[in-house]
Amino acid sequence: MLVLGFESSCDETSVSVSKDGKTVLSNVVLSQIDIHKAFGGVVPEIASREHVKGITYVLDEALAHAGVKAEDIDLVAVTQGPGLIGSLLTGINAAKAFAFVHQIPIVGVHHIAGHIYANQIEDDLVFPLICLVVSGGHTELLLMKEHFDFIKLGETQDDAIGEAYDKVARVLGLGYPGGPMIDQLATQGKSSYPMPKVETQGRYDFSYSGLKSHVINTLNRLKMKFEPVIKEDLARSFQEAAIEQLLIKSELAVKNHQAKMFMVAGGVAANSYLRQRVFDVFKDVHVSLPKMEYCTDNAAMMGIAGYYQYQKYGQKAAMSLNGDSRLKLH
Repeated sequence: MLVLGFESSCDETSVSVSKDGKTVLSNVVLSQIDIHKAFGGVVPEIASREHVKGITYVLDEALAHAGVKAEDIDLVAVTQGPGLIGSLLTGINAAKAFAFVHQIPIVGVHHIAGHIYANQIEDDLVFPLICLVVSGGHTELLLMKEHFDFIKLGETQDDAIGEAYDKVARVLGLGYPGGPMIDQLATQGKSSYPMPKVETQGRYDFSYSGLKSHVINTLNRLKMKFEPVIKEDLARSFQEAAIEQLLIKSELAVKNHQAKMFMVAGGVAANSYLRQRVFDVFKDVHVSLPKMEYCTDNAAMMGIAGYYQYQKYGQKAAMSLNGDSRLKLH
């Protein structure tokens, strides 16, 4: 089965062709990062216009790179949500038009399901498994007992980890996107600034608001005392505290649910410290990390997820398929 995937939930316009829920034949991504850097974050209206400008080009490139024709496609999978509604609608309308013209079934896929199934490209999922979802908008621990079976164990009580990274990067004057910049800066420093121990109501829950505020307060206190700020050390201290919280909760979930596999999904899966530490912590289960190119938003992961969603439920979406900026996974 050849699946044409569409992803346009935020600031990447992407179309892919994948085969049988495993093999990626093409994955074309048109990024808007350089455009939004000037604003310190994604501007929804600009993102929507850029998607409209690029979607047809990306579609043509994806088919050409895969060496297939439109009539070869068996299924269309598109991100339905969550995301920026204007951005979502661009991908959805393009996907529906393609499916309608060529009389192909279409499925609307949850964006986070796509991130989870990016791991399937490299590793066949082994159940039961624990998946740690970490991105700019999500920090969750999920239990999966079979394909497309998502049981939420815990989530952030306030900020997502990616959001905390961006805010800390902003106060450190590092720019946007903040996550990669803090990750890079942290490699040059040492953990010399004390960080608070985080307490949460649920044993699998997370919290990053207090950690973020502590970094901001530390900066303000040092400036008031005219003391030097060693940005490399502060970045390292923050990163170690942020990542260790993920690992502690994930290790507990793996143990309590006797998981056979531990996966990380989402944009923060690209973090070098996290990618190193998971192999130090999880030695008795198979660890799955997506390739760097599949950590950030892309259509390949949506095509793979769409394949398994369609295989399990066998339901296609109607041409009335619409975007849902608050779509729930569970």
